[in-house]
Amino acid sequence: MWWFQQGLSFLPVALVVWSAASFVFSYITAIVLHHVDPLVPYISDTGTIPPERCLFGIMLNVSTFLGMATMYVRYKQVSALSPEKPRILRLNKLGLTLGWLSCFGLCIIANFQKCILYYIHVLGACLTFGVGSIYMLLQTILSYLMQPELHSKDIFWARLAVFLWSSSSILSMFVSSVVLYSGLYGQNLVQKLHWDPQERGYTPHIISTVSEWSLAFSFLSFFLTYIRDFQKISLRAVVSLQGQTPHESPPSFGAEEQALLVAGSI
Repeated sequence: MWWFQQGLSFLPVALVVWSAASFVFSYITAIVLHHVDPLVPYISDTGTIPPERCLFGIMLNVSTFLGMATMYVRYKQVSALSPEKPRILRLNKLGLTLGWLSCFGLCIIANFQKCILYYIHVLGACLTFGVGSIYMLLQTILSYLMQPELHSKDIFWARLAVFLWSSSSILSMFVSSVVLYSGLYGQNLVQKLHWDPQERGYTPHIISTVSEWSLAFSFLSFFLTYIRDFQKISLRAVVSLQGQTPHESPPSFGAEEQALLVAGSI
């Protein structure tokens, strides 16, 4: 059995590989069709013009589903390992809520392009990266609270390092973007897909785009830290049939009544 076939480790692996492929394939398509400049365009710019826009949207929608599934499994894992620790359980529920909100932001990015509905696209980016960074912080805190009994110190330090990486990328992208779109370098830069290195504003543009790529891959790197944990998890569906046939009406609610459930084992 390969390492990515153990337990549910295929989930974070699929999330990272698929999301990275969505960025790379859209970038290659946009470059081949001369829709953007080869030197570090915005990720969103590589998914603005058809046909790469269609590819970008479809693949990121799949990434949204994979992200929600991965975060849910992580939530179930923490709940199962710390059933009698209210503080950890509260942080765990908050983390799942913020994580799914971040995934919703990714869905917005995929379906509302930057050059068409800019402010909605920016809202999606804020949810994805802003709320997503808080999710990373909460998971890092949980890793600290659950070590050394349930988590190794190496996992905690790895997640902390990736969180600091993403935080520095967010700060760099925010500052450079504010400078770039402040009006000092012209108007309507949102629609601009081609840049000349001699133009005013080229330096903050490059800093902003490099920071965005760095931020995206810092998020993917964070989910790589889930692989070892997920190797120890299996998931099964338990079905309880109420009645002799599926067509019978279920009995009244009672103490013995069970519903369709999805349970995890560690």
